[in-house]
Amino acid sequence: MAKGPRYRVAFRRRRLGRTNYRRRLGLLASRTTRAVVRRSNKYVYAQLVESEQARDRVVVAACSRELIKLGYPTGLSSATAAYLTGLLLAKRGLKTGVKRAILDIGVVPNVPKSNTYAFLKGCVDGGLEIPHSAEMLPEDSRLNGEHIANYAATLKSQAPQKYSQLFSKYLSAGVEPENIKTVVVKVMQDLDKLVGEKSV
Repeated sequence: MAKGPRYRVAFRRRRLGRTNYRRRLGLLASRTTRAVVRRSNKYVYAQLVESEQARDRVVVAACSRELIKLGYPTGLSSATAAYLTGLLLAKRGLKTGVKRAILDIGVVPNVPKSNTYAFLKGCVDGGLEIPHSAEMLPEDSRLNGEHIANYAATLKSQAPQKYSQLFSKYLSAGVEPENIKTVVVKVMQDLDKLVGEKSV
């Protein structure tokens, strides 16, 4: 550990890699509601957060785990799930009067067309005004599961055993992965059923 009169221990959350205080200060200075997105290995978590005197208040929240109720089978941390979670958060936000926000990605690397920006596109398509560049957003084919459907169809005809192994969770849920686009469209149509519920 470094020593000396000029050495200063970093804040605990900075040491743990959880908070970039310089970036957070810039977000707070905007005095705008933040669309916060965080991703674990299993789920996508999202919140609309307002800050007063550096104290955060969660307005509404959404989690990709809620999509199970509408028949979305698995892959709840994927780009498609992130997009649908963004849509759900935007609908809940508009219902509570939030119309504008800025994106807060925390300490996650800023990667174009990533799941983070799939979430952002969901928020924008849901009606929230969030400053962004269209070049950062992923293609619609990744958001509606078209790439999954194409791969599944190819695998089903060429390697049936590998198909059943890779897509076992889809199949056990009664969903054929080559038809995932239909499931995504149905979930998008039924999202309003979740708007009035609290995030799990």
